[in-house]
Amino acid sequence: MHKIAVISDTHNLLRPEVLDIIKTCELILHAGDISRQDILDTLQDLKKVYAVRGNNDRGGWTADIPCFLDFNLFGCRIYMTHIKRNIPDDHGADLVISGHSHRYSCVQDGDTIYLNPGSCGPRRFNQDITMAILTIDEEKKAPGSGAAISIERIDIPH
Repeated sequence: MHKIAVISDTHNLLRPEVLDIIKTCELILHAGDISRQDILDTLQDLKKVYAVRGNNDRGGWTADIPCFLDFNLFGCRIYMTHIKRNIPDDHGADLVISGHSHRYSCVQDGDTIYLNPGSCGPRRFNQDITMAILTIDEEKKAPGSGAAISIERIDIPH
């Protein structure tokens, strides 16, 4: 069983509570709007990071950060991009991750789970501060998927 931190929209802020949770995970998926190289460096010093570029990720440091990722992780096909409208109809993924809205959302549509972990960076308006924990169990096979996937919403106090 693999425990993965899913975050987005950190916007130059790594909250201590978020870092504590990340330390309990195997790796990090970041759905964009990191905003500064040192934030990415801090995350990479903790765990392996899969990250996509957000609309606020600008400058030379972002040259190697893709706009989307399409990859397999522990038997689960994942498609990740920052803005939901950039998700192709034919993605073929078990799990699709996006960010940008700063609002947590997790819905299943057919064999695909669509996850927006919300924002765990600066609080925007009166929105919750959230992230997600993705658990992938390669031992249990789920219909239409290479592995069993579960997602837990994590609310960060503000």
